[in-house]
Amino acid sequence: MDQTNERKKLPAEAVDLYSQFIHGEIGRRDFFAGLGRYAVGGLSVAAMVEALMPNYAAAQQIRKDDERIKASYVTIPSPDGHGYIKGYFVRPFSADTRSATPAKLPGVLVIHENRGLNPHTEDVARRFALENFNVFAPDALSSVGGYPGDDFKGGELFSKLDPAKRQADFLAAAMWLKAREDGNGKVCSTGFCFGGGLSNTLAGIMGADLAAAAPFYGAQTKPEDVPKIKAAVLVHHGALDKNLMTNWPAQEAELKKNKIKFEGRIYPDSVHGFFNDATPERYNKTTAAEAWTRTLAWFNQHARDVA
Repeated sequence: MDQTNERKKLPAEAVDLYSQFIHGEIGRRDFFAGLGRYAVGGLSVAAMVEALMPNYAAAQQIRKDDERIKASYVTIPSPDGHGYIKGYFVRPFSADTRSATPAKLPGVLVIHENRGLNPHTEDVARRFALENFNVFAPDALSSVGGYPGDDFKGGELFSKLDPAKRQADFLAAAMWLKAREDGNGKVCSTGFCFGGGLSNTLAGIMGADLAAAAPFYGAQTKPEDVPKIKAAVLVHHGALDKNLMTNWPAQEAELKKNKIKFEGRIYPDSVHGFFNDATPERYNKTTAAEAWTRTLAWFNQHARDVA
């Protein structure tokens, strides 16, 4: 059976329901009930849920035991947050083997969606490491036991966290990454949905401590914090992402007014979550590849030491 053709049959309204559900706008019961309205033409609610839920194993691009990387789970202090935050640190193996002196690499903070540090986010961290970055992907759920292995449960845990402490945890993570001895003193931030919004927030509070940001479909920086931005900001939005596209003109106007170095990229035929290849109903292979290439070029331009 051609799964690509089957996916085309899923109503756009069902994808919108999934987006509402993962953002906490509707509960699990309403999500399932809403899908029931589209359970026609051979599409059952169970089939739609299966199509909409992430498939992390199928989407994995870089194995956890890939010999080209060195990866570990580390815990760092966060005195202004929950006391500590755990995360996944990845560095290219070659950075420590090409010469007697370890290479000093720019850092990339990878911030997950609002369900914790799931396998997709870890895979994205490994992808960045293979592009010659130090990468840290923190888990907002550290203080409540970490990502539970289930996105439903992860979302529930995430919603109970103190937002101010959660933000402080990620700020601590960014500063830890920036200060690493095997880094070049420059750190970038990227993230998806919640992580995209937090990347924008970090740009507004870190000032010159953040070299660049590449938020994917994230909420904009608070207008009062935009003047503090010193990072180069690359904004990724899907053209079919109704809420964020409604807010994009105001976001763009604020960045222009404050003379922030930025680019805004709007991707056609792309919904919220278009980069996430673990959720095939949202994933757009073409525009995800374009956004990835642009992000790498942006970080290389603004955080890489030039000889």
